[in-house]
Amino acid sequence: MIGRRLFANCAICAIVAAPGVANAQTPGLTRKVLSSTDMPGGKLVCVEAIAEIDPGFMVARHTHPGIESSYILEGEVTLMVAGQPDRAIKAGDHFQVPAEVPHAAKNGAKKTKILAVYTVEKDKPLASPAPA
Repeated sequence: MIGRRLFANCAICAIVAAPGVANAQTPGLTRKVLSSTDMPGGKLVCVEAIAEIDPGFMVARHTHPGIESSYILEGEVTLMVAGQPDRAIKAGDHFQVPAEVPHAAKNGAKKTKILAVYTVEKDKPLASPAPA
């Protein structure tokens, strides 16, 4: 169990790596950065990415140094955000996760594709593992 959790935590960090890092490929989860743009003032960056999650894959609990705004293009996942009830989200739904709030996702029976926009602190990792 610990080995699987460690792998999943490493996977999420690889998938949503810092801006400017090459697109990551991890078993169960892939990410393609579409754009990365510095925001006015130089402290924030806006990163747009497409994430694809394989059927049944568990995206480990993690945080971002800014806001995540996402739209489900295909599939469905159960989103688990700290302090909120778990919720099923499907194609056509959207969600936001505040800065530094731990969250995870369990994918459904089909591949899920998500358009994610991160408005995060520049020069920080885009995602960091969060304790369970």
